[in-house]
Amino acid sequence: MKVLIIEDEAVAAAQLKRLLQQADKDIEPLATLETVEEAINWLGVHPAPELIFMDIQLDDGICFEIFEAVKVSSPIIFTTAYDQFAIRAFKVNSVDYLLKPITLEALRLALEKYRSAFRPSAVLNEQAQQMLYQQLAPRYKTRFFVSIGAHFQSVATRDITCFFIEERCTFLKTTSGRKYFTDYSLEQVLNQVDPTLFFRANRNYIVHIDAIADITSYSAYRLKVTLKPPNAEELIVSRDRVAAFKEWLGR
Repeated sequence: MKVLIIEDEAVAAAQLKRLLQQADKDIEPLATLETVEEAINWLGVHPAPELIFMDIQLDDGICFEIFEAVKVSSPIIFTTAYDQFAIRAFKVNSVDYLLKPITLEALRLALEKYRSAFRPSAVLNEQAQQMLYQQLAPRYKTRFFVSIGAHFQSVATRDITCFFIEERCTFLKTTSGRKYFTDYSLEQVLNQVDPTLFFRANRNYIVHIDAIADITSYSAYRLKVTLKPPNAEELIVSRDRVAAFKEWLGR
C-alpha cells in the first residue's frame, strides 16, 4: 500500500514510518512533506496515494488549507497533539484521528478501520460514518485550574469571558469581573476551548462569544469590541482577523 506522510516534525515523521513498518511491511511511504505548500504542489502533480497520514498543524499553516487549494480524494488518517479539529477532520475523507504520541496499537486499529470501512470511492458507508462521528466527538476543557496567590481554584469555562496577556503572563476573566492567572499560553488555551464559543481577536485576547456586549468600527479595517463586564483596555480585532471574526459571529 502506497501512503503519503504530511508531517512537519522530523522526529514524529520518522517514528510514524517505523510504526508503519511494524504494523504492515507492505506499506510504502511515497514522500514525507512538511508544509501546506509542499503538500499542495505534490498532490497537484502526483496520482492520489492509497492513504494519507496528515498532521493538522503544519509549519506554514493548518492542513485544511490544502483542501481549499487542491482536490484530495485519498482517505486520510489525521495525526495531531490536539483533538479540537476532530469534527472538521471528519468532513474531509477522514478514516481516523490519532492523537500524538501515536502507539502501535492505535495505528494498527486505524489501518484496520481503513481496510474494512473505507470504500474505493473515498466515501465511508453510513454505519462507518456514524461510528466515526461518535469516536471523533470533540472534548473541550470544561474547567481551568487557576491560582490566587498561594491558593488555587477551579473556574468553569462557561464562566470565562476572555483570556488575555498582561505583562507577559496569561490571565482569564470571569463573568463576575474577577481576574485569575493561568499557566497556559494563549496558543494552548485556543487548542483546548470550543472554537464555536471562543475566538482569538488579536495577539493578546481570546474572547467568549456571550461576553461581547457591543462591536463598533475602530478604523477602516478593524473593529472595537466591548465586553461584559468591560475590560480596562480597548479590545481591538486585528485587521487580519476581522473577516474570520465576522464569520465566527454569524455561524
